[in-house]
Amino acid sequence: MAAAVTFNARSVSPIAAMLDKVKGIEERYADLERQLSDPAAMANSREYARLAKERSQLQEVVECIREYRRAADEVADYRAALESNDADLRELAKEELPRLRERLANAETRLKLLMTPRDPNDEKDVILEIRAGTGGEEASLFAADLFRMYTRYAEERGWKIEVLSMSSTGLGGIKEVIASVSGRGAWSRFKFEGGVHRVQRVPATEASGRIHTSAVTVAVLPEADEVEININEEKDLRIDVMRASGPGGQSVNTTDSAVRITHLPSGMVIICRDEKSQHKNKARALKILRARLLEKAREEQEAKIAESRRSMVGSGDRSERIRTYNFPQSRVTDHRINLTLHQLERVLDGGLDPLIDALATQEQAQALSA
Repeated sequence: MAAAVTFNARSVSPIAAMLDKVKGIEERYADLERQLSDPAAMANSREYARLAKERSQLQEVVECIREYRRAADEVADYRAALESNDADLRELAKEELPRLRERLANAETRLKLLMTPRDPNDEKDVILEIRAGTGGEEASLFAADLFRMYTRYAEERGWKIEVLSMSSTGLGGIKEVIASVSGRGAWSRFKFEGGVHRVQRVPATEASGRIHTSAVTVAVLPEADEVEININEEKDLRIDVMRASGPGGQSVNTTDSAVRITHLPSGMVIICRDEKSQHKNKARALKILRARLLEKAREEQEAKIAESRRSMVGSGDRSERIRTYNFPQSRVTDHRINLTLHQLERVLDGGLDPLIDALATQEQAQALSA
C-alpha cells in the first residue's frame, strides 16, 4: 500500500474548516525547532525558555495532526483497494477498514479537543489566598477549614503546598493565609475555586443553637515566572525591612527580617514576615507580587477583549458567591453549575474532584461551542 493521499478533509473528515489552522501550527512548530537550534537563541536564556515553552505547548497538537494524517492516508488506501481486481486485497480492505475508520475518528476527536482554545495557564503553579470575610471568628474558623481542605486535596494529587504568609486568630482560625501550590496542572484544577465561599452552621460558641451564615473569600492566581513578568527591582520596587512581631506584639526574632515590597508602578504592597531570613521573606514577597501582576494583566486583557462579557471561571470578580457549605444538611452546592452533593464531610476532607470535574466539563463544552 505505497499510495498516499493528500490531506483532504472533504474525502476523509468533516474538519475542513480547521485545516488552515492545522497547517499554520505545523509551520510554527517547525520554525520553533529551527530557532531553538540557533546558537543565538541558546545564548539568551530568557528567549530560549520562551521558545521552548511554546514548542512544548504545540508538540501534542503536532503529534496528533501527524497521527490523523497517517490514519487518513491508510483509510484512503484501503478504500481504493475495495475497487481492486484482487479478491484477497478486497477482503483484506473490508476487514481492516472498520478498525482504521475508528482510529481516524479517535484522532479527529482528539485533534478537535486539542485545538479547542485552552487556558494558557493550565500547567502553572498556583498562589492561593484565603481571607475570612463576614462572620467574625466563625468566618476565621471556616477559613481554616477551607485551607485544610485545599491542603488535603493538593496532597492527594501529589502537589506541594507551602505557606508563604499566615495571620491566625487565638481560637484556631485564620484571618488570612497565602500559600503556593506546586505541581503539574495545579492551575487547571484550582482555578475554579476563586470566589466567595459561604458556610451555614451552628458555631461552637452559639448557646441557642442558631445557624449562622459566614463567608470566606478565596483568590487563586497563576504563579508567574520572570519570563512573563519582568520586574526592574531598582526602578520598580521600594523594599523596606522591619522587625517581625508575633501575636500581641511579641518579638519573633531580634533581626530586621520582615520585608515590605511596594511595586511603584501599580501601588501594590506585599508584606512577608513568616521566615526568620530576610532573603526568604523577600523571595516569597516577589513570588506573590509576580502572581498578582500577572493576574492584573490578564484581567485587563479580558476586559478589553469583552467588556460586556465575563467568563464563568477565571474572572477577577471575587464578589459573587460560588459555593455554599451547609452543615445541618451535610450539603455542598456549587451555584455556578447548580450542582448539589450531600457529601460535605468528604469534600472538606479534600474530596473536591466531583465538583471540579463538573466545572471543567462545562468549561470545555463552552470552549467547544465557541
